Amino acid sequence: MTDTRPHALMGLFTRVEALANKLPHPFTLFSLFGLGTIALSFLLSKIGVSATYVTGHHPLGGTPFTKTVHVVNLFSQSEMRQFLADFVKIYVEFPPLGITVVILIGVGIIEKTGLVSALLRKTLLGAPPYLITAALAFVGINANVASTAGVILVTSIGAALFRAVGRDPWVGVVVGYAAASGGFAANLLVSGTDALLAGITSSATSGMQVKAPVHTVMNWYFMVAATFVVTLVITLVTELVVVKALRSDKRILPAAEQASHQLMPEELRGLRWAAIAALLVLSGILIAIIPENGLLRHPSGRVLPDSGLIVGIVPILFSFFFIVGVAFGIGAGRIRSASEVPKLIEDGLRGALGFMAVALPAALFLYLFGRSEMATILAIKGAGLLVRFKLTGLPLILLFVLLVAAINLVLPSGATKWLILAPVAVPMFALVGLSPAATQLSFRVGDSATNTISPIKSYLPVLIGIFEQYRHADDRPAGLGTVIAYELPYSMALLVSLGLLLSLWYLFGLPPGPGVTMTMP
Repeated sequence: MTDTRPHALMGLFTRVEALANKLPHPFTLFSLFGLGTIALSFLLSKIGVSATYVTGHHPLGGTPFTKTVHVVNLFSQSEMRQFLADFVKIYVEFPPLGITVVILIGVGIIEKTGLVSALLRKTLLGAPPYLITAALAFVGINANVASTAGVILVTSIGAALFRAVGRDPWVGVVVGYAAASGGFAANLLVSGTDALLAGITSSATSGMQVKAPVHTVMNWYFMVAATFVVTLVITLVTELVVVKALRSDKRILPAAEQASHQLMPEELRGLRWAAIAALLVLSGILIAIIPENGLLRHPSGRVLPDSGLIVGIVPILFSFFFIVGVAFGIGAGRIRSASEVPKLIEDGLRGALGFMAVALPAALFLYLFGRSEMATILAIKGAGLLVRFKLTGLPLILLFVLLVAAINLVLPSGATKWLILAPVAVPMFALVGLSPAATQLSFRVGDSATNTISPIKSYLPVLIGIFEQYRHADDRPAGLGTVIAYELPYSMALLVSLGLLLSLWYLFGLPPGPGVTMTMP
């Protein structure tokens, strides 16, 4: 039985959850955030709050190009008119909304037909719990190559995975989210994020006397090593802290309700049908990506990071889940007519209802907060403070990591933060002997650490919705405090472990990627 004796960590996380869950329901909370943003923007705009930052340097020298950002008054006639006109658009174009609904339908089909339970009982039951956790963490880290889709997929599948093996599905949710969202500085693959950040870094060096290489894979060596470090850290935190300190045994299905370990003959037949369907689908995908002119390749012939396979990962995954799940259902005798398939889709949609409700005020708040420019001004002011410290070497790197981690709590978009910070940080680091590759890597480490606890992250309603889907009858409704309490230990551990790995990388002079160094050449 899980050890529930009080100890320091349990007390800390329990207080965090209790304190944060005293806040209103997430729907009400995000609504209040939105109204507060409008009111604050009105006040700050009236007193003229603004900030100026460097956007680039003239190639012939002289005064650098700058941009001044002012707080936008959201209560003005023009802004209110624009907000009302875009109200529906803001909601329906909320990035996680469509992806979450589609992914949950697909996951619902493979779960409701019994495929997940049968497959895991066939392969993973009997395996040590830490191996299941490590496998989910490893997949989650590498799934962020698909950006939003990867985060939502691993978070959803984590709940189904843990429930199928008789563990707390809430822990599966937070493991998947911690890996996919907190693993921003780790991956075995090169993603679109690498290309995006490198492009911003390159722009920050252009026109300045920074003679150092900048390219898409300049952080890749570190990211590969960090993949295994983050996998280990998430596994240890889950098994040694989260499972024990947060009383996760409450949501474990009683033994009498857990599926039998012995597979029935019809389940074995269903697995064979599902395996055949999976092979056919995967063969079709390979046929579409192996040839140089394959249907799912980029027009230039490349596969990563922006081929049809990557940009179309959501419909591809949905199709895979749908076909394989239906094949299992037919083979196992659980789908006897075509009319039963829409019912499975309805079941998947029911799991998304809680998220769809919270997503409305969340989408509106994030739109208003971004539109007000308040987050941008906070980031600029923070970067200005960093310049005044006049540190060098490892202390500068670690302080920058902490600054980015703090900014991430109010400005969750990685690209936006780097657009603001890069023109200041890249030349500043170069002047004290740190390369653009090291600067960008420091940014990614700081951003990773607090991704999981950022209260305005667009994925937050997804987590709350999935928590509610798997909530035990005796549990309180899941809220912001639930998410923070479960994710806080991962955030703390990632900040320490990735910060330590980055320190070792700098002290030993290891190259962060091909053809680059931590210091200026």
